[in-house]
Amino acid sequence: KVRPKMTWSVFLQIFVLALLGPVIDQNFYYAGLKFTGPTFACAMSNILPAMTFVMAVIFRMEKVDLKKVRCQAKVAGTLVTVAGAMMMTLYKGPLMQMAWTSHVQAPHGHGAEAPAAAAAVDPSGREWFLGSLFVIIATLAWASLFILQAHTLKKYSAPLSLTTLICFVGTLQAIVVTFAMEHRPSVWAIGFDMNLLAAAYAGIVTSSIAYYVQGLVIQKTGPVFASAFSPLMMIIVAGMGSFILAEKIYLGGVLGAVLIVVGLYSVLWGKHKETQEQDAAMMELPVASKGNDAEFTAATVVGDDDDAADCKKANGVKKSSSSNEQGASAV
Repeated sequence: KVRPKMTWSVFLQIFVLALLGPVIDQNFYYAGLKFTGPTFACAMSNILPAMTFVMAVIFRMEKVDLKKVRCQAKVAGTLVTVAGAMMMTLYKGPLMQMAWTSHVQAPHGHGAEAPAAAAAVDPSGREWFLGSLFVIIATLAWASLFILQAHTLKKYSAPLSLTTLICFVGTLQAIVVTFAMEHRPSVWAIGFDMNLLAAAYAGIVTSSIAYYVQGLVIQKTGPVFASAFSPLMMIIVAGMGSFILAEKIYLGGVLGAVLIVVGLYSVLWGKHKETQEQDAAMMELPVASKGNDAEFTAATVVGDDDDAADCKKANGVKKSSSSNEQGASAV
């Protein structure tokens, strides 16, 4: 209930966190999405668990001992999760007939609109290279956010206050970047339309609430465990799109979802075994303590007065008088 002390070191880390998350990650990802298209951008963002795992090993936040089964499960689960996310993105396969989407028919002119929509995202070679570079930078910034947030929470263990400061500093940084990059007054216009709703949702849910919950998970389990769930977003989006928007589901999406679930289960199992080993190590009591104190305590508990007296003498305690002994016994 008491916030930790704010130091210059913690403030610098908060400044970098705000720069990595709300500024670099979001802006570079949107720019890469514009230049490359959603397929490539989504596929590159799915390597986040693997990138976070490598960075955690480099900074010694995650120990890897391939001789242990739990470490093998975590590494294999991370790779399988990334493979499943890639399959959902890159492999389409045949159409899966669902009961709740079988009655939905494509609108008239859909076949003519599809090539036009596909041709709308046809960047040149230079734009594709820049877009790919932007998406890679955004993913690297996101993985760095996980690592630095885990390090900052050890010094400033207040996730809600940390999230508030990250969003506030990130807002100031975004204003400065907007003034530097955009010189049109129209970009500051706010209309009561879907754009305002999208901006509010992105600021409240995907930034504020997401950073807070992410910090809680990182504080309990570490950055690798928290990032392992990011490909699960594709399964949730595909399921909601199928039920609510009647979007079609293909075989590649189903197979990829199965791989993601299997990979996440492997990571969870490995983390569970690691937690059990840590708890067992903390529950182990020391075999022996200081000799004189242990002997005195044991003699007192057993009730051997002679041994207790010898231990008192060995520790420099003088034998008290009978009256004092009676008073001490009464107390």
